[in-house]
Amino acid sequence: MSMLQSRPTLTASNAQQLKAAAFKQQLPRAVRSCPQVPRCQAAPEGPPGFNAAKDTQDSYQFVYPFGWQEVSVDGTDVVYKDIIEPLESASVTISKTDKASVTEFGNPLEVAQQLTNEVLTPRSQQAKVLGVNKREIDGRTNHFMSLSLQTKAKHRYIRHALAVVTVGNGKFYTLTTGSNENRWSKMKERLVEVVKSFQVSERFTG
Repeated sequence: MSMLQSRPTLTASNAQQLKAAAFKQQLPRAVRSCPQVPRCQAAPEGPPGFNAAKDTQDSYQFVYPFGWQEVSVDGTDVVYKDIIEPLESASVTISKTDKASVTEFGNPLEVAQQLTNEVLTPRSQQAKVLGVNKREIDGRTNHFMSLSLQTKAKHRYIRHALAVVTVGNGKFYTLTTGSNENRWSKMKERLVEVVKSFQVSERFTG
């Protein structure tokens, strides 16, 4: 069974629209710039074909495909990307929150719609939620989503993106990865591995 189960797109109710303003305050568009000295260090425990990254200061870790390189991008905590295929990347953003769980923001579809409208989609792009799901990982709820992002520019492209969001340590974590729609069939399994690997802990040791 696919980790991301397709669901029909729902029209936002008036109540959801009112909820958007409060949600947006919890998820500012610009979080902070990636520091000059990387805190997210490569670790040897990634599965074959992947490197593992661990940020001991912000207490998260994930894996990314071998060959991707770390780059500095404003508004993100860390970014790894393929230097040949620029739409293939994985990024983490973090913002402060007073919520104890991602479920306090709503169900997976509500969270996906708000993230898509308020955070993940630049004005130059159109977005569509393709599917959502949730999993409990070490007692922490993670919301997963599949998205289609299409540019409005003259030279249009479609990026198929996957994201996972969770709450811990007084922070709202978002990991986003994806590829050009033309390469989705080739990259799908690896990108699913990226979002499935994302883990937040109260504390990392060692």
